[in-house]
Amino acid sequence: MALFIVLWLVNSSKPVREAVAGYFKDPTSSGKESGSSTSGNGKVMDISKTTSMEDIKKKLEEAMKKMPELQKLKNQIEMTITPEGLRIEMLETEKGVFFESGSPHPSKYGVEILDLLAKEIGTLPNRLLIEGHTDSRPYLSSTGYSNWELSSDRANQARNIMQENGIRVDQVSEVRGYADQKLRKPNSSTDASNRRISVTVKYLEVPPAPEKKPDEKSEKPGEKGGEKPHPMPAAAPPEAKKH
Repeated sequence: MALFIVLWLVNSSKPVREAVAGYFKDPTSSGKESGSSTSGNGKVMDISKTTSMEDIKKKLEEAMKKMPELQKLKNQIEMTITPEGLRIEMLETEKGVFFESGSPHPSKYGVEILDLLAKEIGTLPNRLLIEGHTDSRPYLSSTGYSNWELSSDRANQARNIMQENGIRVDQVSEVRGYADQKLRKPNSSTDASNRRISVTVKYLEVPPAPEKKPDEKSEKPGEKGGEKPHPMPAAAPPEAKKH
């Protein structure tokens, strides 16, 4: 058994080895830094979620460095590891960088960064959440088109471009439009950086193990050794009284 465990650990990935080592160092640990943790819906998070998100972040940063045109926009692209996953935000400027002003149509730079993200993230098993946000300036339109439609349309355009360039059809789990309801800078609601597209690479979740079905051959209550209990003899009917 010891030899089997050693062989298994030698052939396991680094995150798994670190998780096992962490357990033996502190068996009572809740597993926040290494090991698994349980989410609110009862599913078990990926054992290497922190490490893997750091790796994805570094990989995307390295890919951007290889594209000089995108490198000059590095201050407009913010990556943050959150409880939900790796959040990649494309922050706008007053002139508009990734989308044309007041339009759901992406600019040249918007298409290029979404194309890059799709090629890198499309190789991962992780699912994605795509969100669109605006600032609090009212969208002036005689057709009733508002910031709600604009944020939703931009998020959906981002999804469409990414799926055309590497993201699997089933990889996007949600597309949301928030208008100005989740401002990046609440104290400066008209700041241009409130206008943004957010792509979140979500943590992997492993479905819980199926419940074991009862063994059909197991003993039933009242049975011993698989033998059926002997039936109790029926009580004799009472004798008829003589008159």
